[in-house]
Amino acid sequence: MMRRLVSTAALALLAGGIAAPALAQTPPATIGERYVPAPWWMRDPVIASMGFVRTEVQANRAGFSATFQVVDRSATDASRAAADRVRALSQALAAYGVDKVRVETTLTTRPLYDQYRDESGVLRDNVRSDRIERYQADATVSITIRDITVLERVYATVLASSPTSVGQVGFNLEPDNELITWLSGEAVKDSANRARAAAANAGASLGPVRVIDPTGRACQTDVLAGWPSYSSGGGLATTVDSSEVVVTGSRARSVAAPPPPPAPPPPGTAPSEAQIEAARLALQPPLRQITDSACVVYGLSN
Repeated sequence: MMRRLVSTAALALLAGGIAAPALAQTPPATIGERYVPAPWWMRDPVIASMGFVRTEVQANRAGFSATFQVVDRSATDASRAAADRVRALSQALAAYGVDKVRVETTLTTRPLYDQYRDESGVLRDNVRSDRIERYQADATVSITIRDITVLERVYATVLASSPTSVGQVGFNLEPDNELITWLSGEAVKDSANRARAAAANAGASLGPVRVIDPTGRACQTDVLAGWPSYSSGGGLATTVDSSEVVVTGSRARSVAAPPPPPAPPPPGTAPSEAQIEAARLALQPPLRQITDSACVVYGLSN
């Protein structure tokens, strides 16, 4: 009998332990009660305004690659010939400086085997060391443009060097500290504008600032999520003009004239000026969108 009582008590405790998490997840008391679990800045009427801004800035980074392929009887000769084809080009690009153009060169060599057709007529390689006919060497130049003002000339220089293939030019935006700081400030301004308009439409006046949260998390707490009437703003982003902000490496934001081209290598080792100008193309860097948000909590008064 005692054992049965103990077991019953244990089951009751276990049931209580299982039910405890469910009770802990019960929503807090209704709004207006004295001990509602809310932050200190919600003891009086407040409005939490989420500022959300967007702007378009020209891409300030570009990159592409070019491959020079050589086929020869020996691996040494093929590798040497491929390296010779990119040496003059690498020297010409290095003259811009690593702050404008970065160059990475790789060299790969692979054997080309004698081929035969199998019983199905499919052409296959005779992969045997004594059946190597030639060697193929590929010298690949990967170029990263950190100053968009020299992109067109660098691309033309590569084309004039007669590579076997040239990859597509890719663009991206790397915001500098000035742009990041400016956009963060615009997000705070946007939150103030949204809060002021919301308070005026509701017949209230905007009070002093309670909380400024550039991360926006204060407007996304469980307290505010349960009571959406406390929150304003959000939704579509406000477009702001970044034309006055200078983005490092961007031609559209640069106020200085493009730098002069570097001195060419000795004659006969690199494309001539006429060849470079003949290969020149218009390369317009695209616009990239960048966004930011901020949360500002204000007091309200009638």
